[in-house]
Amino acid sequence: MADTPEGRVKAAIKLWLRDRGVWFYMPVQTGYGVGGVPDFICCWGGQFMAIEAKAPGKRKNTSEKQKLQIEAIRAADGLVLVVDDVSQLEPMLLEELR
Repeated sequence: MADTPEGRVKAAIKLWLRDRGVWFYMPVQTGYGVGGVPDFICCWGGQFMAIEAKAPGKRKNTSEKQKLQIEAIRAADGLVLVVDDVSQLEPMLLEELR
């Protein structure tokens, strides 16, 4: 996974989540499930959180299926972050959790 720019971002996110004791799951997209589900499904302090990882500079490049899932999660009062660098997680979380 870490051999691509996006894979390196995902690897850094995994470390960040583990260091903070965040429960997470990375769903495998096989074509049999729901498309567009974010890369990380998390629970932290009772808060549902999803994280979509992108390659550096590609943060705004979410697919239509991803946009639909992001909107659905937010409509259910879930937190969704789209990041292209692990350093974005903490400031985005602080902003969202205010």
